Amino acid sequence: MSGNGVGADGRWLGVGSAAGPDAAIAAFRAASGALNGEDARLLLVFASVVYDPAQVAEGLAMAAPGVPVIGCSSRGEISPSGSRGGSIVAIALGGPGFSVTTAVAEGVAGRQRVAGAEVATAAEDRSGLPNKVMLLLTDSLVREQESILRGCYGVLGAGVPMVGGAAAEQRDTSRGLVASTFLFHDGKVHTDAVVAATIASAGPLSVSVKHGWRKFGDPMIVTSTGDGRVYTLDDRPAMDVYLDRLGAPPEAYVDAAEFTRFALPRPLGVQRRSGVQPRNLATGFDLAGRTISGGSAIDHGCLTWAMCGDEQSILAAADEACAEAIDGLGGTEPLGLLTFSCSALLPVLGQDGTRRENETFAGRCAGKPFGGFHTSGEIARVRGIDGFHNQTLAVLALG
Repeated sequence: MSGNGVGADGRWLGVGSAAGPDAAIAAFRAASGALNGEDARLLLVFASVVYDPAQVAEGLAMAAPGVPVIGCSSRGEISPSGSRGGSIVAIALGGPGFSVTTAVAEGVAGRQRVAGAEVATAAEDRSGLPNKVMLLLTDSLVREQESILRGCYGVLGAGVPMVGGAAAEQRDTSRGLVASTFLFHDGKVHTDAVVAATIASAGPLSVSVKHGWRKFGDPMIVTSTGDGRVYTLDDRPAMDVYLDRLGAPPEAYVDAAEFTRFALPRPLGVQRRSGVQPRNLATGFDLAGRTISGGSAIDHGCLTWAMCGDEQSILAAADEACAEAIDGLGGTEPLGLLTFSCSALLPVLGQDGTRRENETFAGRCAGKPFGGFHTSGEIARVRGIDGFHNQTLAVLALG
């Protein structure tokens, strides 16, 4: 299935999606569905973690020779066809009013900030077009994702917003739950990398990010932290303080699966300049050491809260994010939306709630295309230096 949005100046955005057992064929069909305009400038691809990335890259090369490509692994693919797993979504944009520069930085772990600066420098736009955004895709297995964004910020400054997400991981039970991710850049498959596309446009671009969580109880102070982990809250083991605050059942203290089940709808709220931001604890915990992690660094002395929410509050936030992004176009009709929704929301939303989230995107687009993926962390930097999020929806509206 495909869709297309066309502006009066010839700029366009197309979305295609496909599924099937053959990764190369599915990739070819999805890319072909998205590439339904002239002068393509970028192909953005989100492929299910179940696919062989080399075969996906093969199909993309057949469908889009000469077109710049970036993409990554996904836990769920978002398009007008619905939100589903086991598929491939491709998003293409083109026309004379778009200019796109792509780049990749490899070997990111241990030099996150340097890698962010490298990729931002390599993807610098010199087109002279008035509106810009940097689209970033990162490897979720690299810790301290915020440092990548800070490296980008040091090059871009405050005038260029960032948006994107962290590649979802696949866990291989045959190798003892070893996690793997993949990213694409111009025909090659990467891990431990960050890929970027600077999109410059004659039309407006607008980024928004929202979450549907609310604070629960009194704040807790981070009293010991390091290497992206929180060791103690209020001078006690962090995991126990978090569980105590929420009145968790006894099994959540001792069983990893039960902790994950309990923590998914109850993120840790971290005080930032832009407000309290949720951090997903469901996969970043150490049961033996009683420590927790939120996907990015949580600083010593930081105020934190237990948070809670439900399907209704998450869907309301998704609608608000789409509306704010579209409003940011200043009255220009959108060509379409790019959506980056956290995969940790899927168990909270359930099948029906996930369907309703997709209907929210479709309703706000009013017939224009949209596409994205369910991430392992969302990127949206609009103001300030911070921009890595958990359990949120980040939206890029293109006008």
